Amino acid sequence: MVLMILAVVSILGVGAAQIALMSERGARNDRDQLLAFQSAEAGLVDAEMDIDPPVNSASTRRSVFDGKSVVDFPSSNCGTSGNSIGLCAQPPLTGKAAWLTVDFSDTSSTAPSTAFGKFTGRSFAAGGAGVQPAQAPRYVIEPITVQSGDPSNPDILYRVTAIGYGPRSDIQVVVQMLYRI
Repeated sequence: MVLMILAVVSILGVGAAQIALMSERGARNDRDQLLAFQSAEAGLVDAEMDIDPPVNSASTRRSVFDGKSVVDFPSSNCGTSGNSIGLCAQPPLTGKAAWLTVDFSDTSSTAPSTAFGKFTGRSFAAGGAGVQPAQAPRYVIEPITVQSGDPSNPDILYRVTAIGYGPRSDIQVVVQMLYRI
């Protein structure tokens, strides 16, 4: 009888330990996903400051985003050098949008996406000790033509797609926003 009670108590103890471990894993996954989401949101804010910088900033791409012209955007794919880094061609009426074809994991100097702070001068803590994102967020900007009241003078919206990373680079969150100047 004592052995039966001991066996039942042991089974209950093992079950309770497994439940506790699963809860801890779930909490860690939630924390990692939230960290990646916050990183991606920081990427959107950096892109917003790239598109419409504060008055006293030394932005190098201020003239690219006027809300009326796409002259400085590449005619196809995404730019990989100079002021065109992370600027993508206007999406075609058919086919894939540029953000679906960009390799955000490419962090080389000729990557088609913009690294956090590249044009804003801001910094982002990543890859260090503790619970930090594995790498800084990246983003691309696509112009989208919107017909306004005057068909000869359309407005340009900017679709920004940012990716953020969790403590491991395989934990990723992608967010988008539309920005109008």
